[in-house]
Amino acid sequence: MAQKLSAVIITFNEERNIARCIDSLEGVADEIVVVDSFSKDSTKEICELKGVIFIENPFEGHIQQKNFAIDKASYDWVLSLDADEALSPELRKSILEVKEQASFQGYRMNRLTNYCGHWVKHCGWYPDTKVRLISKHHARWTGVNPHDRLDMLNGEETGFLKGDILHYSYYTKEDHFKQIEYFGNIAARELFERGGKSNWVKVWIKVIAQFVKSFFLKTGFLDGWTGVLISVRSAYATYRKYVKLMELQRQNEVG
Repeated sequence: MAQKLSAVIITFNEERNIARCIDSLEGVADEIVVVDSFSKDSTKEICELKGVIFIENPFEGHIQQKNFAIDKASYDWVLSLDADEALSPELRKSILEVKEQASFQGYRMNRLTNYCGHWVKHCGWYPDTKVRLISKHHARWTGVNPHDRLDMLNGEETGFLKGDILHYSYYTKEDHFKQIEYFGNIAARELFERGGKSNWVKVWIKVIAQFVKSFFLKTGFLDGWTGVLISVRSAYATYRKYVKLMELQRQNEVG
């Protein structure tokens, strides 16, 4: 007899993505739980039309919200997705096979990102393997916001599933720069609270290292012009994070 599966998704202003995510789960998930942090767009209306379980909960951090979503799942097996993700046909098939017979308490899978209409195979963005399918009593979201990860609680071995999570991350360059600012603020605050320090020498070393890593070491040049853009913008994201950290240091000194 096949195991029941809950899919959980956290949202905030995801009207552009959420319907695609939910539709990709049809026939795979036995329930879909969306935890929303009070969206201002039509996310709630779309979810209600799709017949999912819709819960509103204040946002305290990605890790906290994703663990809250897992706790709201009715079934032991949980698939955790972001709203801008969807299952490829091959991954759907792999998950259905796990529902019939599971050999592990958690499963990892590759994530393939679409950047302004281009699927990115390099720049360190692929295979971007993630644990996303778990027996919920054996795993929790951990890490440092905004870089969360789903870890097995007792270090259990995880299985690997064929197919990709399709990640529709950025539609325009403006989307990317907006996320750079958003995640930069969170990452700088987390670094500051853990005692991290920054200065201009460190900033430029980090920026150059990030570009070299993305474009050369992670073969971003094989993605053509898209690889150039991603590598430059990844370096800029590093710049913004460490400059924001310096700003927090100055504010603390003045205060």
